[in-house]
Amino acid sequence: MEPVLNVVLPVFAIILSGYLAGRAGVMGPSSTDALNRFVYYVALPVLLGHSMARVDAATIFDWPFILAYLGGNGVTFAGAYFLSRIAFKNDMSQSSLFAMVSVFANTGYMGIPLAIVAFGPDAALPAAIATVFQTLVFITVTEVLITAGKSKGTGQALAKVFVDSLWGLIKSPLFIGCAVGMAWSLGGLTLPVPVDTYATVLGAAAGPGALFALGLFLVGKPISEGMGEVSVMVVIKLLIHPLVTWVLGAYVFDVRLDWLVVLVMLAALPTGASCFVLAQQQTVYIRRTSTATLFSTLIAVVTIGAFFALPQVADTLLP
Repeated sequence: MEPVLNVVLPVFAIILSGYLAGRAGVMGPSSTDALNRFVYYVALPVLLGHSMARVDAATIFDWPFILAYLGGNGVTFAGAYFLSRIAFKNDMSQSSLFAMVSVFANTGYMGIPLAIVAFGPDAALPAAIATVFQTLVFITVTEVLITAGKSKGTGQALAKVFVDSLWGLIKSPLFIGCAVGMAWSLGGLTLPVPVDTYATVLGAAAGPGALFALGLFLVGKPISEGMGEVSVMVVIKLLIHPLVTWVLGAYVFDVRLDWLVVLVMLAALPTGASCFVLAQQQTVYIRRTSTATLFSTLIAVVTIGAFFALPQVADTLLP
């Protein structure tokens, strides 16, 4: 339980700090938008690009692990999307965020440090690989679906909707950051020291900035609104998503045991603040996204603690 408390509680504390700053009037309502724009257009693209550029291309493609993680995300994303459309009557854009919140784990800000604390330095590699591919695939998919959803019903031809979605993806700063970093890694290039230092310092502001902005946004908002949907998203994220990922990793793709434990732990993490950043930027499903992120982070203290208490996990922990 101690590794969980050491990593999860500071995340919640940053959200709480933003909320208290807003309640005290230190930062006004416009601060949320300004801080989110900084994270979306500057800090997060740098963080993503830097993370991908530093991953060794020779070791990044562990296909059983990658397919198990993306498969768990993909199956859960699809199920959550159609559940949102059918059960909650959400439109395409809203359902895309519903699905993203249900699968997009806080792997970068919580997963990597938690893996290191719990399993040792070697566990940072699978956590970093999961972060890379989750970001590259699911931010891309969600942004395309949101763009297509906004175009739906406007009378535009299907080809125009496709072009708009593709163009929205290409000019997305998050996709650009991922693409540049991946190209750098695949090219076998080394980051110059000044560039590495710049990206390290600036990218480090993305996680805290997004979490702090989330806290600011919650000031004066009724978090009880839409609790039916929020509860479903949290259950999917913390219970169903890791279960699906475990089945795929253990029985379909035969992921090695030490990486399998890391794989399931990453899937069991709460929703990443990037979902809130994307919702705020696209002005879609903002309240439910922020509330689900908050509650999944709180409840994860219990669910991840229970995960580490499992005998199979305890036996795999490095001394």
